[in-house]
Amino acid sequence: MRFPGRTLVRFALAVVVLAAALWCLGDGSPVGHFASAADKARFVAAYDRAMAALPKPQQVRDIRTSYGVARIYRFTGAHDDRPPLLLLPGRAAPTPMWADNLPHFLALRSVYTVDLLGEPGLSIQDRPFETDADQAAWLHEVIAQLPEPSVHVVGVSIGGWTAMNLAVHEPGKVASLTLIEPVFVFTSMSVEAILRSIPASVSWLPRSMRDDFNSWTAGGAPVAHDPVADMIEAGMAAYRLKVPVPSLPDPAKVGALRLPVLVVLAGASPMHDTTVAAAAARRLLPQQTVRVYPGASHAINGEHPAEIAADIAALLARSGT
Repeated sequence: MRFPGRTLVRFALAVVVLAAALWCLGDGSPVGHFASAADKARFVAAYDRAMAALPKPQQVRDIRTSYGVARIYRFTGAHDDRPPLLLLPGRAAPTPMWADNLPHFLALRSVYTVDLLGEPGLSIQDRPFETDADQAAWLHEVIAQLPEPSVHVVGVSIGGWTAMNLAVHEPGKVASLTLIEPVFVFTSMSVEAILRSIPASVSWLPRSMRDDFNSWTAGGAPVAHDPVADMIEAGMAAYRLKVPVPSLPDPAKVGALRLPVLVVLAGASPMHDTTVAAAAARRLLPQQTVRVYPGASHAINGEHPAEIAADIAALLARSGT
């Protein structure tokens, strides 16, 4: 029997929800957390090893929000008197995932990085997210406590959704948006991506399943013994996510944005239909820049760091801030 695409997506999402429910049986916590002290220790050790590849941050802060404590880092770069970049990472991939990008970004501006609340990292969630607005609220509270009057928000993958979600709910200090391979923004994830993610999210299954999934998203690139890949695998194995499935932003609110936006999509992304995503982005944001990098995978930020930095430099020039 053949199912319409939308029905198949709903079925796949139902499978994911069921798998998550089964995995969390006996776990009454409403917030994201590490499964055990030993699991957290393994993750933190991997995090520290991956963090060693980054420049030394000039400032490390833990900022209290209504939903928990957010870990942020500040790296001093060029034009430190101008609005900095604020980087939002992907799923199970906190600050160290930006190792390939930071040298290029610091040539443009100073940079803040954030470990997303509710994801593996050094942020600590202590209140559940019930709506998309909740996930915008904590990030808005973080930005409100930064000394700069505005920030240029850059998000990759689920960080791209987080950036757009912030802009449509709490745009106050957002000077511009850069969405790198955003998921759940312009189109749904592919059914294959959803189904492949299920075994990768179950910690008691072999590590090879998580490595296979991460390699698949990166176009088949090897991930074994890479510090960032080790950190991501440790987070996937050790951390129990309790975040709602993201919903596509209201198209009317996306189309109403009046700030500069850059959308960077991977031509060979396995996470969604890039042609559909690019068409939707151009339709909703006709005055903005939508770039498709031919042949790039979902790991585009590590594959094309210099090109992405050049595109962001053009966005910053267009923004005038």
